[in-house]
Amino acid sequence: MKVLFMFSGLPHYYNLILSRLNNIKGLEIVVVAPKQNDGSSIGQGVHQTRDGINFRCHFLPQKKSLYKFSFEGFEEVLEKEKPDIVVTIFYYAFSFLYDFRVRKKIKEHNIKLIYKDIPFRLPKYENAVGYYVGESDGGFLKKTILTIAAHIYKRISGYLYRSFDAHVNYVEEAYDVFGSYGVRKDKIFITYNSIDTELIKEQKNKIKDLSKILPENPRRIFHVGRLVEWKRVDLLINAVHQLKEKYSDIELLIIGKGPLLEQYKKMATDLKLDSNVKFLGAIYDPELLGRYFKSCSVYVLAGMGGLSLNETMAWGLPVICSVCDGTEKHLIKDGHNGLFFKEGDLNDLILKIDYMLSDPERTKEMGRNAEKWIEEKINVHTVMEGYIKAFNYVTDNHYQLKYTRKEK
Repeated sequence: MKVLFMFSGLPHYYNLILSRLNNIKGLEIVVVAPKQNDGSSIGQGVHQTRDGINFRCHFLPQKKSLYKFSFEGFEEVLEKEKPDIVVTIFYYAFSFLYDFRVRKKIKEHNIKLIYKDIPFRLPKYENAVGYYVGESDGGFLKKTILTIAAHIYKRISGYLYRSFDAHVNYVEEAYDVFGSYGVRKDKIFITYNSIDTELIKEQKNKIKDLSKILPENPRRIFHVGRLVEWKRVDLLINAVHQLKEKYSDIELLIIGKGPLLEQYKKMATDLKLDSNVKFLGAIYDPELLGRYFKSCSVYVLAGMGGLSLNETMAWGLPVICSVCDGTEKHLIKDGHNGLFFKEGDLNDLILKIDYMLSDPERTKEMGRNAEKWIEEKINVHTVMEGYIKAFNYVTDNHYQLKYTRKEK
């Protein structure tokens, strides 16, 4: 079976997942990604790499199309590869409606289509018009036009979602959300979302006998991720400033880079936190990153995010977060392996960090619970199993792909 993935880039974390899929007997993975690699459809600052991939790639010019993006010459790749399945994402999904050359190839080679999504903040069908129009100002005429456009958009979206042979999603909410657009439940497969947790196990074994990279400090917290507005690192720095009076030894490690780096450095300096807030830059080496993880007590995600929660929990650390990307509701059991705070609420964030730092032994126990949660419930194997079920479904089990948790 050959499966072609359409992606908006080659993020390092998903390369590992695709490589693992490509190792499954009877399955070949091919990827189409943008040639220009400018981050226009994947997000500014997302780390992309071609290192270590074991699957073939086609890098095509990406262009703005009627809605979002499409690839130039994609129909030629379909003719050359003749995949059994194409997996696409939101950015390219609508091109399957209006690109007649692509639709012709899909029909000609009986290619099955799978839509991959979270979905996060996708409104249900019955709420879509209100969601897209919102509190529009500009008068009656503008609101009327927006309302008509929203009605048209939701109907086109419903037709598009129903046209896919299957859906793979990160969260169970997909049953209700896509179901409201008329997608049958049996066409929806839940993979969850995960980094390669088996790789983290290997890294744990490598560093278990190494000395800690930093001195012991039970009040060391950290952030890992791009330094962009929606990650709300500013909220986290302010929380540390407030907590410094109670915990003079509090430390915050900020791992990542981005357009707001210098702004956050200045903020830390202005708040006299130079000895409390450390900027380590972006770290992509898994062993080095793991050594920093193991020198901290708590991971705090003050804004949006996702996979950093999985990664932290796999390393045996609890997390504090609010509204991330929807996956947090399936990862965090409040008070058991992490804590939730009210979105954007500095005072509540301070209370939750204080709760963690006030009892190091309780925090360690929550970290052990987090590691167990990943081991038993959401990991690289749940992702693999979800994909294999979807692949077998759309091909009517013709190929009978199998996956066992011993596969590498």
